[in-house]
Amino acid sequence: MKSRLLLLAPVVGLVGICSAGEPSGGFENWWNGRGATGDWFGARETVEDHGLTLSGKWLGTLYGVVGGGLEHRATFDEELKFEAKLDFAKLTGWEALEGLTAVGGVRLRDGTDVNQYVGASPAFNPSSYQSGKEWRLMPFYLSYTTPELFGIRNLLTVSGGWQNPYEIFARQEDAKLFRNNVIVSGKGISSNGVGWSSSYAAWGGTMKVVPCEWSYAQAGIYMAIPEDTSTSNHGLELAGAQPWSRNGWFILGETGVKPKIAGLPGKYAFGGYYWGIENTSFNGTNDDGKYGFYAMAEQTLYRKPTPEAEASGGKTADGKSQVASAAPKDSRQGLRWLGFVNFAPQYNNSLPFFFYTGLVYEGLIPTRDHDQAGVAFALGNYSYDQIQADRREGKQVVPTYEGVLEFEYRVQVNKWSYVQPFLQYVIRPGGTGQVANATVLGLHFGVTF
Repeated sequence: MKSRLLLLAPVVGLVGICSAGEPSGGFENWWNGRGATGDWFGARETVEDHGLTLSGKWLGTLYGVVGGGLEHRATFDEELKFEAKLDFAKLTGWEALEGLTAVGGVRLRDGTDVNQYVGASPAFNPSSYQSGKEWRLMPFYLSYTTPELFGIRNLLTVSGGWQNPYEIFARQEDAKLFRNNVIVSGKGISSNGVGWSSSYAAWGGTMKVVPCEWSYAQAGIYMAIPEDTSTSNHGLELAGAQPWSRNGWFILGETGVKPKIAGLPGKYAFGGYYWGIENTSFNGTNDDGKYGFYAMAEQTLYRKPTPEAEASGGKTADGKSQVASAAPKDSRQGLRWLGFVNFAPQYNNSLPFFFYTGLVYEGLIPTRDHDQAGVAFALGNYSYDQIQADRREGKQVVPTYEGVLEFEYRVQVNKWSYVQPFLQYVIRPGGTGQVANATVLGLHFGVTF
């Protein structure tokens, strides 16, 4: 399977160059274009003008366990994803359908799990591609955003269908820069038996209200399907787990604000979730479900001035000092901070406390405006009630805490590809202290079609 996916690279390149136009400008047009497959002989823009946007992405990662862990080995895994988005207003030409869209896709994951040589818990796996492996049906759903309601644009968004709340709640774009599963995906929530994963999907929907540009609130309700992220169902457990009584309700809520502090944008949010699957606590009691709360923050700490702004500094014609203005509103060049914390009761959650914090600098090196450098630290404490239960069963070695320190540098090759060397230092793999801290060096690749 791996070799078949890797063969896509030259094929994509040939298609892109050929579809870019005349030979004299073909390579340049393709290289500077928006995707590796080019403009499809001019058909791409035509298709999008009629409401259909097709996209794809290939992600591959090479890992090398070079210190600690269980064994010093190298592995490779990858993900191939295709998505389609349909704009009904463009498709039909009816303005009344403005804001109504449909989204759907499929995904393929393949490769060797590096964690079998690291020994970390699934939450702190150095790879985030190990859930829902092989091909998988991704969410298919409808979404409607009001163009204007009560004089407010985009006030209300309602979406529903076969959907994944992971794509809607607790979202932090800068977290996607990192490679360890606990930061980019699990966030400490998946460790507690909650269906929180990039591979989860269930029937349900979400409503989001944005009364002004600096605040929002959203809530969602879905089926809670046990073991839905397993590879065997390929995302096709459309009827839920059988018998039906095994399923429950998955309810989420989140509210946040997006203030500007000293003119720099930020986002601060608080949310909670309820996973309505019957379970037995570490104390032996039967519970109807699990719940938890999370808080997250993102804040731009420094925005890099544009060359035009720097050139305009100095003195004005009347001799007064002139301060260089900040970069344009949509500029992401500069230093950003992100943080996340998750709390859950320790009587029936393995990881009741988890947090990560990190810094991302975009455009750190002169002339490399879109490269990203990042550092993040994550730590989770295991449940004391679970430790006590394990000791009552005679276990002498029990998990206490686990963490990871990660460094990333993404080289943005062009608009549609990047290469990203990274280093992960996994602290107390598995949480027991029986496995030496592991050092993982890696190289991550991304190509957008």
